[in-house]
Amino acid sequence: MRILIANDDGIYSPGILALAEVAAEFGDVRIVAPDVEQSSMGHAITATRPLSYKPTPIGNFEAYRVNGTPADCVAMGMFHWEQQVDVVLSGINLGTNLGNSAWHSGTLAAAKQAALFGTRGIAFSTPVTRDEPNFELIKPFVRESLELLLPQNDLSLLNVNIPINAKGLQWTRQSLRHYDGKVVPGTDPMGREHFWFTVIPVEGTEEGTDRYAMDHGYVSITPLRLDLTNYEELEKARKRT
Repeated sequence: MRILIANDDGIYSPGILALAEVAAEFGDVRIVAPDVEQSSMGHAITATRPLSYKPTPIGNFEAYRVNGTPADCVAMGMFHWEQQVDVVLSGINLGTNLGNSAWHSGTLAAAKQAALFGTRGIAFSTPVTRDEPNFELIKPFVRESLELLLPQNDLSLLNVNIPINAKGLQWTRQSLRHYDGKVVPGTDPMGREHFWFTVIPVEGTEEGTDRYAMDHGYVSITPLRLDLTNYEELEKARKRT
């Protein structure tokens, strides 16, 4: 199996090496990742300038850095691998990707780009605090997830979130809850005004969702799809015309 690994935290993130070390148990691994952090870049692609593709060995792995987005890295990685890539793994992201974050996550964008190219994509994320996650505690659940997911070829796009000291794995749906936007003003060291934008959830977490599983100590595995069509609203619209 040929496994391409990307992320949005950058080529030097400890999470990408941890993912590569586990993935190497399942096939041939190559890493292609952004040269700098590209968190929350969503599915942006670079269309107005050329991209570079430079060898940057990570651990014992063949790896390359790209001066672009996570989606760019998947495109470049699949282009340069002469044989067909079987699966793209993204992560392990430093921070969860739950619910609404699917819209802006660069980690998920790398997996989605794989799916757009007709290849399977699996994104991995884990919570982060002030301290770096202990990836040795996370690796067994990455391995267990891959053992479960890699044989299931009909699952083309998956979002996996792994808590520390997980109790097990759960299949989940995406949690969708509304937020209030909040703008927090401040000043920089030069006294110039600036602003931080953040959000505050206005709804709780429903059982069966990715966030509920993580809140209760379980690995969340959520199958996703590229089709954004709201079929219920589409049918309603058709009936009104």
